[in-house]
Amino acid sequence: MKLLIRNLARTTTEAELKVLFDEFGTVQSCNLVMDKVSGGSKGFGFVEMPKAGEAKAASKNLNGKEVAGNKIRVKKAEE
Repeated sequence: MKLLIRNLARTTTEAELKVLFDEFGTVQSCNLVMDKVSGGSKGFGFVEMPKAGEAKAASKNLNGKEVAGNKIRVKKAEE
C-alpha cells in the first residue's frame, strides 16, 4: 500500500521518515518529493508498505503526529 505523507518539515529526511514507519512494519520504499530548482524538500513524500494491515496501522497512528514541529498528515495515496 502506498501512503502519502503531507505537511512534513522541509528538514525531515527520507531516513527519518523510514524510521517513523518502520515501527509499524516493513517499509518497501520511502521517498520525499524534491524541488527541482532549490533541491530542497517540497514538504511531502510517499512511503510504500507491502502489507496493507501494517500500512493502515501506520496511517492511523501517525496521522496528526507532530514531527519536527509539524503535524503530519498520512493517507492512502491515490493511484
